[in-house]
Amino acid sequence: MKRPLVLILCTGNSCRSHMAEGFLRAAAGDILDVRSAGSHPAGYVHPKALEAMREVGIDVSQHRSKHLDQFLDAGVDTVITVCGNAEAACPTFPGQAHRYHWGFDDPAHASGDDAAVMNVFREVRDQIRLVFEAYAAGYRQALEAKA
Repeated sequence: MKRPLVLILCTGNSCRSHMAEGFLRAAAGDILDVRSAGSHPAGYVHPKALEAMREVGIDVSQHRSKHLDQFLDAGVDTVITVCGNAEAACPTFPGQAHRYHWGFDDPAHASGDDAAVMNVFREVRDQIRLVFEAYAAGYRQALEAKA
């Protein structure tokens, strides 16, 4: 059976959406096809996002910053936006059944020394982790209830 495609959107597709993709893949990659994209992709995954995810044992180093248009004909089932700009710019995907918005602060805009910036990335990572692991658990529970 084909796994439903969940597309996580953020404006730059450089931090938050990749962290969310990493957590959702780790928690539900066996039952969901998880991808991420941006409305104005930065063209890279932020090094601090890579480091923050490595700290919790999730490797997103192979992720690439992509434009949401790549997924217009991909059969997206669920769109989850993680920033307000992406929510406003998000098109309706053909066949899309669900849409959620869970906004998080952009750690790429953090200021201060390296340690302070890294702490902001960790805080946002941990917030994303809670939300996306809960979403995965709820989705899994709903599937099991149907079986």
